[in-house]
Amino acid sequence: MVRLTLDLIAKNSNLKPRKEETIAQCLKKITHINFSDRNIDSIDDLSLCRNLSVLYLYDNRISNITNLNYSTNLTHLYLQNNCISCIENLRSLKKLEKLYLGGNYIAVIEGLEGLEELRELHVESQRLPLGEKLLFDPRTLRSLAKSLSILNISNNNIDDIKDLETLENLNHLIAVDNQLMHVKDLEVLLKKLMKLWKMDLNGNPVCLKPKYRDKLILMSKSLEFLDGKEIKNLERQFLMNWKACKDAKKVSRKKSIKSEDPSNSYISNFETIRHIVPVCYPQVGKPKVVFFSDAQRYFVSGNPSSECSQEDKTQIPEDMGNLSLKESESLLTKNDIHEPHLLRNPQVKETLYEEKE
Repeated sequence: MVRLTLDLIAKNSNLKPRKEETIAQCLKKITHINFSDRNIDSIDDLSLCRNLSVLYLYDNRISNITNLNYSTNLTHLYLQNNCISCIENLRSLKKLEKLYLGGNYIAVIEGLEGLEELRELHVESQRLPLGEKLLFDPRTLRSLAKSLSILNISNNNIDDIKDLETLENLNHLIAVDNQLMHVKDLEVLLKKLMKLWKMDLNGNPVCLKPKYRDKLILMSKSLEFLDGKEIKNLERQFLMNWKACKDAKKVSRKKSIKSEDPSNSYISNFETIRHIVPVCYPQVGKPKVVFFSDAQRYFVSGNPSSECSQEDKTQIPEDMGNLSLKESESLLTKNDIHEPHLLRNPQVKETLYEEKE
C-alpha cells in the first residue's frame, strides 16, 4: 500500500529547485498532480500545495477523502474507481468545478453543501449491494441548484429522478442503464428543468414504451438532444401540430357528447334509412301522418300520447321500408298533410307511412 505524501510528490514531479529555493517553495508552485493507478490507499497532508488546481487519483485504493482541506484552489478532482463509501471533507473546496466519483461504493450523494462553483458531478456505476439504489440528500441538491449543469448518475439502479427537479440550471443529464419505468415520471422533471438541452436515458425500461421519444419531445421545449440523437425543429413542429390536432378532436368529441339528447336516440335510428322519414303516431280520432320534423318535436317534447305503446314504436321501422311515395300520396288528403310544401319540392326524396286504425 502507498500513502500519498509530499516527499512522494516531490520525487515524482521532476521538480528542479532554483538556487536557494527549498522543496516547500517548489511544492507551492505545483498546479497539477497525477498519481493515478499507483496503489495509493490514503492521502497525506497536502497543505503546502496551495496552488494545486487539478488532482488525478483515479484507479487507486483510497477509502476515505482526507487532508484536502487546505487545497482551496482545487478545481478538478478525479477519484473514480477507488473504495470510497462516503462523500466527506470537501466543503472547504469552494473553487471545485468538476468532481469525479464514479465506480466507488457511495450509496448517498451528500456532503457537497457549500460547493457553489461545482458544475459537473459524476457518480456513475457505484458498486452497491444487490437491490439497493443511489439516493440523493435533499440538502445537497438544494445547495447545487444554482451551479450544477452536468450530472452523471448512470448504472445505479435508480427508478425515480423526480428529486432532481431542484437542479434548475441542469443542462445535461446522463442516466443510462437505470430502472426508470414510466414516461409520466419524467414529465414533472422535464417541466421544471427549463435549461435541460441534453438527456441520455438509453438502457432504461422507459425507452421501450410506445411513442417514448415523441412524448418526451413534447414535454420539454428546451431538449435538443435525446439519447444521443438530435431533435430537429421539423420533428418538434410536426409533433406539436399532431398534438394540437389530437387535442382539438378530443374537445370536439366532448362537446358533441354533451350536446346529444338521449330522447333523440329513437329518431336517430331512422336517419340511417332515409334522409327524411315520416313517422306515424296514433291519436284519438282520425289518424294523422306527421313528417320527420314534426315527429322530432313531438318526441323531444317528452309528451307522447298515452295510447302509443312500446309495441307501436318498434313496429314502425319494420313496416316503413315497404311503402313507396306513390302509394302514400294516393292515401293522403290535404287535411292530413301538415307540411304540403315538402311534396312539391322535387329535391326531397321521402317515404310516407300511414297506419290505419
